[in-house]
This record gives sequence, C-alpha cells and structure tokens, in this order.
Amino acid sequence: MSKGFDPRFMQELKQRNDIVEVIGSYIALDRKGNTHWACCPFHHERTPSFAVNQEGQFYHCFGCGVSGDVVGFVREIESTDFMGAIRILAARAKLAVPETNFDTERAVEMKKKRDTMAAIMLDSARFYLSNLYSGDSRAEAHLQYIARRKLSPTTVKKFGLGASLDFFSLPDYLAGKGYSRQDLLDSGALGETKNGKLVDFEAGRLIFPIINAFDEVVAFGGRLLEKSDFAKYKNTRETLLFNKRKTLYNINLLKKLKRKQTIKEVIMVEGYMDTISLYQAGFENVVASMGTSLTVEQARLVKRYSNNVMISYDGDFAGQNADLRGLEILKDENLEVRVVPMPDGLDPDDVAKQGAAAYQACLDKAMPLVDYKIHSLERKYDLSDTGDKRKFVSEALQVVASAESEAVKEELLKKLRDKTGISYHALERDLQSSSGEKQSTETPQPLQAQIAETASGTDKRNKAIRFILAAKLFSETYAKDFDLSTLRLSDETQIVVANYVIGREKAGERIRPGELFELLGESNAELNEILDLSYGDKLTGEIAERFFEDSVQTIAREDIEREIASLNEAYAKEKDDGKRKEIAQQLVECMGRRNRLKTVRPKK
Repeated sequence: MSKGFDPRFMQELKQRNDIVEVIGSYIALDRKGNTHWACCPFHHERTPSFAVNQEGQFYHCFGCGVSGDVVGFVREIESTDFMGAIRILAARAKLAVPETNFDTERAVEMKKKRDTMAAIMLDSARFYLSNLYSGDSRAEAHLQYIARRKLSPTTVKKFGLGASLDFFSLPDYLAGKGYSRQDLLDSGALGETKNGKLVDFEAGRLIFPIINAFDEVVAFGGRLLEKSDFAKYKNTRETLLFNKRKTLYNINLLKKLKRKQTIKEVIMVEGYMDTISLYQAGFENVVASMGTSLTVEQARLVKRYSNNVMISYDGDFAGQNADLRGLEILKDENLEVRVVPMPDGLDPDDVAKQGAAAYQACLDKAMPLVDYKIHSLERKYDLSDTGDKRKFVSEALQVVASAESEAVKEELLKKLRDKTGISYHALERDLQSSSGEKQSTETPQPLQAQIAETASGTDKRNKAIRFILAAKLFSETYAKDFDLSTLRLSDETQIVVANYVIGREKAGERIRPGELFELLGESNAELNEILDLSYGDKLTGEIAERFFEDSVQTIAREDIEREIASLNEAYAKEKDDGKRKEIAQQLVECMGRRNRLKTVRPKK
C-alpha cells in the first residue's frame, strides 16, 4: 500500500527497482522459463519453491505462502517497516523521498522532533562511552564490574557500554550542544528535580544503550554498581522513540546477522548481561525481552527474523506459571517455541561463563513449550508424596489436553506414565473423561454436521472463484472472454482482485499482479491462495481449461439454485394471485437455465 505517497512516485520507484534485480542482489536466482527460482529466504527448504515473476513484478513462495512486491521483499529481508523499505529502494534508485507527500504538516513536525531526540540519545551514548575510558577515578567501579563479568573490550565497544559518573555532567554536556530544555526532557535521557534542575536519569550506573533495528539509540538501561534500596536495573522512560512493548534488546545486531546468514532460531533471554555474555560466547542470534512479560509486538518483531524461538530464562523460571502462560503469545503468533532448561539457580550469563559448550548443552536439551509446562509441574510437586502426585497428574493432563495433535498427546501420556508409574490406559481414560466433559457443553452434533456441510460447499465455491480469478489475473487465453462482473463475490480480497482486472481490461492496460500488493498488502491469505494457482502448469493446458469451464458452471449453478430457493420462498409467502404468477414465471425461466447448465458448457 502506498501510505499516502503520490502514485507517480511509487510507479517510478518500482520502475527503477526491477524486482528480479533487487531480489537477485540478496539471494541467488535461477531462471527457468519466464520465472526466476530460489530457495525461500523466509523459511528453510532444500528444493527451491520461491518464485519471482518479472512480468508481474511480484514474488511468491509456494512452500510457505509468502508473497509481495519489491517493497514487501525489502521490508521483510531487511526486517524494516514500510518507510524503511521505501528509503532503501529510493537510495538504490537515487530518488529523493517526497517527505511532504506522504503525511500532514504535523507529521513532518513530529519527524523533525523525533530526529532531534535520536540525536540527543546518540550524543548521550557517546558521552557515556567516553566516560568509561576517561581515566576519571569515578569510572573505576564501572570498569571493575565489566572485568568481573569477563567482558572483552571488543564486546564493550560492540554494545556501546558506558558510564554515568554523576547527576549533572550529562545535562551540562547536552546543553552545550545547543539542545532545548524541552527536547532534552522529551528524549528521556534527562530527568527533572522538584526545583526544576535537569539531572542524569541514570546517574552513577553502568549504561546499556538500547538500539533499535535502524541503529538508533532509543533508550538506556542502567545498572547499579553497589547494593542499594533502589532497583538494580532501570530503563529510561518511554518516549516518542522508545516503546518497551515494541522493543527487543540487541535487535540491531540480530538484523546485521540476518543479512549475513539465515537465522535458524532466535534465542530470547531476560536481560542485558545474558544477551551480552551469550553474544560474546558465540551465540549471536540472541535478543532480550527486557523482562519475562512478553508482548504481541515483541512476538511479531522476532518473527521477522525466524519462526523458531528458544526461550532461555533463569533457572527458577520453571516455577513462574504466569511467565509460562506469557509464552503462549509467541505460540499464538505461529512461532515454534522451545524452552531451554537452565541449571537451578543459574542464568544464561552464568552458564556462558563456563564456555560455549556448556551453554550449547543447555540448548540441546530445549523442550517444546507443552513439554516444558509438564517439566515445570514436575518441579513444583513432590512425586513421592501421594497427594502431590495426584495434583501433578491432574494439572499435567490439562496440559496434555492442550496439545496440537493426537500423536503428541500419546507421547506425553507415555512420559507421564514413566514419571508417575500410573498405567497409560488409566491416564488415557482420565484424559478422555476430562475432554468429554468439555465436549458436553459444545454445539449439538446435528448442527455441527450442518455447519461442516455448509463449509464444504463454501470451500468448493471458493476454489472455483480463485481459479477463475487466477486465470484472468495471469491472462490465460481460455479465460479471455469471461466477464468477471458476472461473478457474485462476498470476499473483500476477491472483490479487489476482480475490480482490478476489470478496470485494466476496460482501459486496455496490461495486468500486473504485483500491483495488487499496493491495494491489499503482502500478508493477505486470500491473495496468496490465488497466487498459489500460478505454480507449474495448474493454469495451463486442456485440463486447466476444462476446470475453468467447470468452475464457471459450478458457480452459475449455485447462483441459480440460490435464486430458485429465494423465489420459492417468495411464492409461498405471496398472497396476491397476480404476483404469484409473475414469481412462477420467473421460477420456470430459472429452472430452464438450470437444465441447460447440466448439458451445455459455457462458451469460451
């Protein structure tokens, strides 16, 4: 979608960024006929199923279903947003981005404000870093802490660690740079005393810059260096730059890693030191959630880099049921979640100090989320105690019931059998009994059967409509004379596709499927279903032509049946004899059309 840009700018941007050339600069493409193929950069596969259509200027993976135009590809491969992708492509084409064309004057002012705040945070980060190696005696405690945590100078520099020495040095430094008082406060770097004096929000702490995916410093985390009643860690407050719900620590380095290689999985830890220690130990695919309260925004952010997440929290994490429930957020976003068990009392930072092999051993023991839930229950209860064992079994069966498949349930029941000594069949009966109670509250079976039958008919119609739309979209000869305006459509995506084709045909213009992504976006499941039909020879040949005709006939027959049912209902309700005769005549005409459909294929 063009997000308010002048369509002429978007057209020129895409004309100067041919999709094959752009994608080919990121991954190797192999041309076969009119299509370029590669192994999909967005999921793991051995056989290429990622197709780039140069004529239509779009890509589509027939393996995982992702698709989009050149803007969508850059957005995904660079793990950026729409504007980020536009800027990358504009720079590539040496085009100026028309800032005033995509938003209001207020938004332009907000952008200027944001840029100023980002500059303040960057200057602050540089100031903190310079403090660390300034030779000032007050920085000695910071350096000693870094030495105790066994962080190398290279690692310190990589993460931009710094030192706050007092309350007033940073405010004086930033004021000397010419920033206004309000901008300094709005940035979050500084606070304000009751008498209105500006102070360093992180005074005296070891500083961890929080950097976003665009390499902008957006906030700071600070750690106390001695025991105190104050919180050990403190983040600067949320601002126009910083929203904790949408931020992951080390996302900037994860993005750089993705540019170099495919990321099989992302390790998610709780804090800054866990992240830094694992990174130094060689586990560069690590981010921190900055606490165990995961958010939907964080789940969607990590999904840009990998579909697999390894949760690696502290050793006592298994007992934190609220946090375990929070991991369902990741699962709800269709991420494959595994939980890494840590030794009791240790966190990833502690284990990483023992060496890469020690932490890798923990990763090798990672469990699917459902298994880990049972593991956490096992640690909660004493299975040698009869009462505890019964509670464990009761709660564990609830976990088993939530498993995705019968095969997984069977596997989990066998593990419960081995842990408790209770027979598999007894556990299975209890599971079925508890499941049966849940089913008793559901919709009665006859109605379920009706719903299933209706869904089946709807699916058949949808398949027919999708095939017709795909044939028209890819300009198949046998579909040339079919009038899409005769289709009765209810799905919004199907309506957009049909109207796009109808408009291009009326104007005598070339149909480019890639243009649909400006209208519908890249993450449109229905559009992906339609594009899937362009794979191989699904749309070509005699069989495809016959299926097109059958699809047209199927829809026409359904429409007539619906019309006949409506007329029958109207006839039964109508009391006026004259109007009943009119309805009867319409019924006769509809039935005649229905009979002709049974014997005659629609003309091509």
